[in-house]
Amino acid sequence: MAAKASADMEKLSGKLTCLLLKDASKPNGTAAAQGTPGAETGDQDHEDSEEDKDDEGGAVNGGVAGAAKKKKKRKPKKKKGGAAGNANAKTQSSPPRVLMSNLFPDGQYPEGEIVEYKNENSFRTTSEEKRHLDRMNNDFLSEYRQGAEIHRQVRQWAQKTIKPGQTLTEIAEGIEDGVRALTGHQGLEEGDNIKGGMGFPTGLSLNHCAAHYTPNAGNKMVLQKEDVMKVDFGVHINGRIVDSAFTMTFDPVYDNLLTAVKEATNAGVREAGIDVRMSDIGSAIQEVMESYEVEIGGKSLPVKCIRNLNGHSIVQYSIHGAKSVPIVKGGDQTKMEEGETFAIETFGSTGKGYVRDDMETSHYAKKADAPNISLRISSARNLLKTITNNFGTIPFCRRYLDRLGQDKYLLGLNNLVSSGIVEAYPPLCDVKGSYTAQFEHTILLRPTVKEVISRGDDY
Repeated sequence: MAAKASADMEKLSGKLTCLLLKDASKPNGTAAAQGTPGAETGDQDHEDSEEDKDDEGGAVNGGVAGAAKKKKKRKPKKKKGGAAGNANAKTQSSPPRVLMSNLFPDGQYPEGEIVEYKNENSFRTTSEEKRHLDRMNNDFLSEYRQGAEIHRQVRQWAQKTIKPGQTLTEIAEGIEDGVRALTGHQGLEEGDNIKGGMGFPTGLSLNHCAAHYTPNAGNKMVLQKEDVMKVDFGVHINGRIVDSAFTMTFDPVYDNLLTAVKEATNAGVREAGIDVRMSDIGSAIQEVMESYEVEIGGKSLPVKCIRNLNGHSIVQYSIHGAKSVPIVKGGDQTKMEEGETFAIETFGSTGKGYVRDDMETSHYAKKADAPNISLRISSARNLLKTITNNFGTIPFCRRYLDRLGQDKYLLGLNNLVSSGIVEAYPPLCDVKGSYTAQFEHTILLRPTVKEVISRGDDY
């Protein structure tokens, strides 16, 4: 009996030992389960994995003490950008589609070229009164600088991508799509284009045609290697229109023509300022322009100013203000004044240096002083409402009416022109066989300085 009792006691002791070991392992098992969220999240960094191993080892060696060990906090997993669009973009895309306000979220857009006034106006730079007036124009400056930066980014993309073989329609729509994307105004909803967008239709005038040509619907014209193309378009924010133009060629034979016009425009920009007479600006432009010659087809041709084309003042929502800036010497004693905005543009030609209306009209604008008259033609009345609600006095072209779903509108449009309500801007051409070039900048005559708002690295 004694031997049997001893054996029974040994069996009982063995069972108790097993139970104690099981009890000791339970807390560690719970801790391990709580310490492995990777089973739920599917993601764990290396340090966490090592921590779990330590916890597990501690539980085996130390029983309940292992369960009490604190777990290291995990860093929250970073969210990857997905449907945020271009809201966080810091650089412009190609083609340009990133909203300009996303590139400059603080609303501080780049300045244009700043030029201090000289001579009797040099006091303006340091005058406290003039500085105060300048500070009052913050919204005005911000809108102009935003529009100017949009113009720069879109035109520099265009300069890199435009190639012979493209249709003029493709080129024009590429520029206009960029402007609408960067301003954030597609212009398809009523009133949207009045808030911002295209300030002047994309002019793509070739060779002897100097200005105001853009393709209408159905145009199949293709850019050729030997063409000289003027690219002239405007951008506006809240009616503050930045009007700027450049010329593209693909044959170095035209280089002197482009240099003559670019330098003449720069001469006009330098001369312009508060209290400067228009005649002095025209004289400075002509002197530079006509100092150049260009050799084409073995013939040396003088570069002439196109004497019946001018620069112009710009006012809010109206690209052509009351003042003109001649590009030849004359007797105009009108002066530029503080606070005014001007488009300084020059045109050079190997032809007669004089343009006439030619070809199919594409550019139009409602007059700011349009008469309030009764229109007999119903299509004219309906079209006028569309123009007023979508463009106001901002220039537009026939393709823009097509985008809005207008059709069979030519009778009504011509009636609005003949009634003096809408101004037509037909293409302006020198003699056939000649070549013309254009460069243009918008300048602001601020109280303290002159700002060439559209200046860029390109021109």
